This record gives sequence, C-alpha cells and structure tokens, in this order.
Amino acid sequence: MRPSPNDIRIHNSLLSCKTVYDEKRSLLQLSTNETFEIALIVSGTGIHHVLDKDIPCAQGDIFIIPPHTPHGYFVEMSDSRLNVKQLFFHIEDWFGSDVANSASRRFCHGAFRESQTLSYAVLNSEMQIKIQDIWDLIEYEISKQEEEWKDAVSDMLSYLMITVSRYINSSIKNMSFASYDEWNVVLSAINVIRDEYGNASLTQEEVAKRLYVSKSHLGRIFAKITGKFFSDYLRSVRMAHVLRLLEDTDENIQTVAERCGFHNMAAFYKAFGESVGMTPKEYRSKKLKTDDPSDEYKKLLKGEKIMSILNDISENLQKGKSKVVKELVQQALDEGVKPADILEQGLLHGMGIIGEKFKNNEVYVPEVLVAARAMNMGAQILKPHLAEAGITATGKVCIGTVQGDLHDIGKNLVKMMLEGKGLEVVDLGTDVAPEAFVQAAIEHNCQVI
Repeated sequence: MRPSPNDIRIHNSLLSCKTVYDEKRSLLQLSTNETFEIALIVSGTGIHHVLDKDIPCAQGDIFIIPPHTPHGYFVEMSDSRLNVKQLFFHIEDWFGSDVANSASRRFCHGAFRESQTLSYAVLNSEMQIKIQDIWDLIEYEISKQEEEWKDAVSDMLSYLMITVSRYINSSIKNMSFASYDEWNVVLSAINVIRDEYGNASLTQEEVAKRLYVSKSHLGRIFAKITGKFFSDYLRSVRMAHVLRLLEDTDENIQTVAERCGFHNMAAFYKAFGESVGMTPKEYRSKKLKTDDPSDEYKKLLKGEKIMSILNDISENLQKGKSKVVKELVQQALDEGVKPADILEQGLLHGMGIIGEKFKNNEVYVPEVLVAARAMNMGAQILKPHLAEAGITATGKVCIGTVQGDLHDIGKNLVKMMLEGKGLEVVDLGTDVAPEAFVQAAIEHNCQVI
C-alpha cells in the first residue's frame, strides 16, 4: 500500500563539508540514513568514504546511496571545501510496484542494475547541466509546495533517476561488488559493530548467528564488500574509539581499553602500537593540552567518577533526557566540580556534538529540539552557581522572526543552538518590526541581531 499524501517525505539540503579526512578517526564520523540519498557534488574536491572505501570526488560526481549505508564526506586539507547537494527520501513514498522492490531489475529505475550496491558516476558537462536543471525544479517544488507539488516531484524524481541510471549503466562503475541481499547482510553486521564495539565477546561467529548466515559466508561477503576482514574492521572501529577516549577524557588506559572491547591488555598494547606507532601513554601526552587548571583541581578532574559524570551529562543531553541531565548536573555540583567545567565539558560539549550532527544531516530538527530542552534544564540548575563564580554569557543576541512572518520553528531552533554555545538570547517572538529589533538591541546591549 502506498503511503497517504500527508505521510510523503522528502528533504533537500546543501552540505558544506570542512571536516578533514583522518584515516584513524574518520570512521567515527560516518553517518547512516534511514532514507535513500542522491548526492551531487556541486563544487570543490574531497573524499566520499563509504563503508571502508575512499572514493575521490569532485564537482560533477553523483552518488545514489541506499539506506543504512555508513558513509561521509571529507576534505583532504583544512583550507579545502566540498559542497554537496543532497536529496533524502523513502523510495516507496514516491515510486510504486517494482520500482520500489529491491528484488526487481527496475529497482530505483535500474540504478542498481548488474549487482551494483552503490551507484555513482562522473558526469560530463552536458549531463551536469541536465541533472542540475532537474534538481533545481525538484527543489523549487519542495520549497513552494504549490497545488499537486507531490505529483510534480514524483514525476521529476523518476526522470532524475532514469536519467542518472541510463548514464551510470553506460559509464564507470567502481563499486559493483555484491547482490543487494549480500549488501544488506554486511550493512547489518557493520551496524552491530558500530553499536556494540565495546562488547568484548562480539565475534564474527556471534554476528553471523544473529543475522542467520554462516560464519564463513559472512566473512566472505564482508571482505568482498568492505575490502577488510571482519576482525580487522572490528579492531579498527574499536581503535578509533580508543583514540577518541584518550583525547577527550582522562580515564586510565585500562578503562579506555575495556570500554572499547579490549579486555586482554597485552593484545591491546600490541594492536595500539601496530595501529598508531606509539604507546597509549605517549599518544595521550602528545595530545595533552597545555592550558590545564591547577594541579589540585586537575587531580579531581582526572578522577574516573567525575569524568564519567561529565561524559554522562553530554551523552544524555544528546539523547534529550532532560530529567537525567538535571540530576547529573546536580550530582556533579555535589562532587565539587566547577560550574564552568560542567557547562563546558558536559552541557556545551553535548550540544556541540548535536550541532555538528545537525549540520551534517545526521540528526534533524526533533533531535535538536529535545537536546536543547535537556541543555536548558541543566543550565537552570547551573545558573546561580555560574553567577556566584562570576561567569557570564559569552555574548548577547537579539532574535525574532521578521515582520509578516508568524512561523517560529526556525527561530526557536536557532535560539536553542545559540544558547547551546553559551550565548544569552533575547527572544522578541514573531512578526517583529525592524525598529523593534533595533530598540531591543540597544536596550539589552546585544552584539548580534
């Protein structure tokens, strides 16, 4: 049964990628979508990392990425930029019958013909113009949503997919490596690894059993699709999380190793040395910041319990658990943690992660709103303590929707993100006249309108 018109969803965005590719850390920055993604590189150059493969990409490259596929866009140098137009949609919302059936040869209008499990091509100049014109029309219909816009989008999506499919199936195919069923098994295995990397008993045999395939079959198709053995991929995910914890926390090395699934310390040190070329202690010393607080307070922060509380504040904020965040903030205060550190290393750290994920389309408005609500709950507990410590907001912003506009979802979202960066926000509401902005900015001494 096709979804009702009210349930049909499509989302378009422009991603401006500035994240530099790091072979050891970028694995953690891959995202998965519940939807199909069509991505068009509109300017710049960079790397599209899919599963465990690096695909150089530049203006004119186009990708069709199935749901649940870990991937990410990166630049190679800090001063580089990569701009990517993206369309996200559920294929069954827009196409019926065999076009939406993964077992059909016409699946996605043939974009995945000949066992392709990821489709992409380098467009010539003529095809770039053609694709861009279709894309512009789709974006226009999505933004205006005039009468029968969904029918128009459905027709143009079909035309876009057919045009791309024809070109791809007569062009370069660099990732034609498995059947769609095999692809789904490997994606499921990868998602288990990403979710349970800290489980020391997680093995290829255990994952194969969960997916109802044989251990040997999983190993064969895993290597075929990712280019890595299952055990090597699992180790690389665990090691990436080890590096993150060594850089971002003061937990002792054994705790870090165990949290990431390494319970045999001898094997951990050997794997770390082979991967990084130094010991964990040497790596942490190299990354250690020079602006640490006093030795006495430094010892307090290094306590596993304190760091665990701050990490829990950040993680629960990202999940939008307001009540838990509120309790953890109070617990941190009771443990003697400075309010500024709770704010910076707990609340703002978590909100910063949500902001980055939102920018990269890994989360959407609902997730940001619940995280911001949790941030505000924790901040309410901290405010009197911050005032006592003489800590003020980093700046003041005056915000409102312009005269004639009664919508406030976007305004509220921006407000929460600004507050998540430690700014004080004066909210003027909706339908605000220009002179009201100026008057409020003067009265409240706002640096930004």
